[in-house]
Amino acid sequence: MTLSERNAFFKIAIVFCSIFTVLVLIASFYTIPLYYGNDLSLDEEASARPSSVFQVFTSIFISNNYYAVHAAIIAAVLFSLAGMIFIHNFFERTSAPETLYIAIFILSFVFEGLRLILPLHIILDFPSVYVRFAMRILLFTRFFGFLSLFAASIYSAGLEIQKNRNFIFIIIIATLLITLRIPIDVLNWDTSLNMITGFISMFRLIELAVFITTLISFLLAARIRGSADYNHIAIGAVIAMTGRNIILNTDNWIGFALGIASVMFGVWYLCAKLHKIHLWL
Repeated sequence: MTLSERNAFFKIAIVFCSIFTVLVLIASFYTIPLYYGNDLSLDEEASARPSSVFQVFTSIFISNNYYAVHAAIIAAVLFSLAGMIFIHNFFERTSAPETLYIAIFILSFVFEGLRLILPLHIILDFPSVYVRFAMRILLFTRFFGFLSLFAASIYSAGLEIQKNRNFIFIIIIATLLITLRIPIDVLNWDTSLNMITGFISMFRLIELAVFITTLISFLLAARIRGSADYNHIAIGAVIAMTGRNIILNTDNWIGFALGIASVMFGVWYLCAKLHKIHLWL
């Protein structure tokens, strides 16, 4: 992929994120009132009046709260839009093959807005087939984004740039095979507005393996390319992936704050170090 083609992809992604952000904000006007007076995330015991400072703290910041879940979804969507603008401006004139995959990782966050289809389903009572379809799209983009950051580490470690499109195609096929085979229970979801799916333990193990491999690949890149900055990129990738997992699964205000702060700092840090490396190439 040429520099102009990559920048065109960035611009298209920015437009898409902008449109999707507007749609998510419109959907919020319908879904937020559902939480008020119907605190689906709090059980009867947690909703009781707190009797100590610790209970006040936990009831506000640690207890399940759908407002925090909604804020995490909105933050993920806005992060995707801001991140695409940032990476386009930051790498517009810099030819770094890893940036395409980092951009896909950032772009995947905008699809977290699809989680709002669950409260919308309660309000509008549309057929559950649409919910299942939206959840499969969400699962696909999550895996595709996660594997894309893994692909960035592989390229840093020495994979040939000429195999760029082939590698993207392989990731797409692998992600499709994963997401199309996962059973989804459209009648049940957890407190973070994620639907209950099958093979959860197996896919967590896969994510852990990809997480570790991504870290190792960036560390190997530091040795292969003789640049200690790749060690810092590895740190940034670990922080970003950790923040991603938090923001995707949090159901409280502490998780919201830690998740969005981690993913923002991690992406900025690895992009800053990557930009520094390619300035000298």
